[in-house]
Amino acid sequence: MTQGSNLRIIQKLIGGLVALMLLAQMATAQDDSVFIQVEARTSLNGAQQGVDAYAAKVPDVNGFSLGGGWYGVAIGPYSRPEAQRLLVDMQRRGLIPADAYIEVPRAYGRQFWPVGAQVLDTLNPRPVPEIAAPEIAQPDVSAPVPAPLPEPAPAQVAEAVPAPAPEPEPEELDETPRQARASEAALTRDQRKDLQIALKWAGVYTSGIDGAFGRGTRSAMADWQAQNGFDTTGILTTRQRAALFDQYNAILDGMGMANYFDPRTGIALQLPLGALEFDRYEAPFALFKAKGDPDIQVLLISQPGDRKTMNGLYEIMQTLEIVPLDGTRKRDSNGFLLTGENARIVSHTEVGLSRNEIKGFTLIWPAGDEERRSRVLALLQDSWERIDGVLDPRAVTDNGQAVDLVSGLKVRKPRAIASGFFVDNTGAVLTSAATVAGCSRVTLEGVFEAKVISQDDALGIAVLRPEQSLSPRSVAAFRSDTPRLQSEVAVAGYSFGGRLSAPTLTFGTLQDLQGLNGETNIARLSLAALPGDAGGPVFDGGGLVLGMMQDRSDAGTRRLPEDVSFVAKTADVLTFLRAAGVRTQSGGGASIMAPEDLTALAADTTVLVSCWE
Repeated sequence: MTQGSNLRIIQKLIGGLVALMLLAQMATAQDDSVFIQVEARTSLNGAQQGVDAYAAKVPDVNGFSLGGGWYGVAIGPYSRPEAQRLLVDMQRRGLIPADAYIEVPRAYGRQFWPVGAQVLDTLNPRPVPEIAAPEIAQPDVSAPVPAPLPEPAPAQVAEAVPAPAPEPEPEELDETPRQARASEAALTRDQRKDLQIALKWAGVYTSGIDGAFGRGTRSAMADWQAQNGFDTTGILTTRQRAALFDQYNAILDGMGMANYFDPRTGIALQLPLGALEFDRYEAPFALFKAKGDPDIQVLLISQPGDRKTMNGLYEIMQTLEIVPLDGTRKRDSNGFLLTGENARIVSHTEVGLSRNEIKGFTLIWPAGDEERRSRVLALLQDSWERIDGVLDPRAVTDNGQAVDLVSGLKVRKPRAIASGFFVDNTGAVLTSAATVAGCSRVTLEGVFEAKVISQDDALGIAVLRPEQSLSPRSVAAFRSDTPRLQSEVAVAGYSFGGRLSAPTLTFGTLQDLQGLNGETNIARLSLAALPGDAGGPVFDGGGLVLGMMQDRSDAGTRRLPEDVSFVAKTADVLTFLRAAGVRTQSGGGASIMAPEDLTALAADTTVLVSCWE
């Protein structure tokens, strides 16, 4: 072996020893510098939210890639003793989770937070420095000297060529099927159910969500692998599971789902704070409004009260525009559920009663975005938590004081409002046919659903039957004989469109027993009726009903004096009611009734009739 060869071997050995020493030093440094691992997420968006949350509470927060589609939030680096001390202190103060732990730097990959920072660079080995060759003993001069080599030919100047592109870093190898099955075995039953839910969302799984990975689940996994360019093993690796959940959760991008705690309402839950912002308190609600698109709303419901208070809230909520009519209505002694849907919005309300505290929430979402709505709703329901405290009932601003508002929320208004009156003991109601024409829904007193069972357009009357049994306080008694002209009469009705809680009485006189054109089925009154009086009962002085007040719009293009009104006469009304199967009461003229008694009778007999779109 020549002396040159010996020199190169010695140089390589020395360089290798130096590199090993440096690596050992850096490994010692890595063991001494550690992080506090606080959280791991399956999406970069979720990890960024975690970083933001912790950075608001503690210093030295970092975000790293963990590989396999996972991302971690870590605090540090610190020396190991300092990290141990901080870990215990921050856990005791509730700043970090109880399951946080010490982790060495080599567990982390690329750093994504803080932007541009590379904390791990200071912990990685430095490049090996160039080492000067040691002095070598001079060769023995007595040894034969080799003949000199010929001079090399002058080098040719080559054209400049671009440097080759750096080799891409080798892609991290995925798990083998055996390793994937082992990692899968560590999943909890709930995690297995979540995986089946994600597979069902992907359209490859159609069986039940039971957490058991049978033939159907394995087939779904293989189908998903084929759709996404993976080997179809039927066993998802850790990385593939993370990719599936990333797809599943992509629809929530921009929602900014985050934990929210409101001490004033005593409610904690997850809210889409990326799309929502707090607006104001209007007892019993804390109102959140949309930041932009989608146009969503959330109400946190919180008030003191008992079952009676809760039932009142149940009735009030159904009058709001944010609770459409088409939906579920469920109530029991511990709470209620209201859902509603129309062409514009989908609404979901849940309320519960516990320890004299009524708490719940309402989620209002634009129609046509059902998948994202249902996902957000599920997160709200899963994270819902009662905390001590209830919203002060006095927390109301001027926004909630208008007559047509309830705590700042618009009350749903019917298309038309008129009057009616009870004509039998089962709750049948006689009203104006024009009021209920073309209605998708008719209610009595704004609450009780009713159906039109018969109507006579020529006479302008209709009879309603409530969908649930009602027991009227009083039923109209019709006058069977002919009343005297110029006698005093009174119409009972909701003259002001239901703004008053009881009907009003408007007095006048009976002017004629026929219409202006000689119609025999109507009578003419000298009485200044209002539109809301249509369908109301017309009483004589003794409290007997002479007929039903007709809608003034029946006059068509005629401009009648304000004090001219018409009433459908008793004989024709009774014929119509008997044909509809309604059993009525009737009697002859009676003595004059005191005004206060007539007012009480009118209040018990007359009912508010509402027509809804």
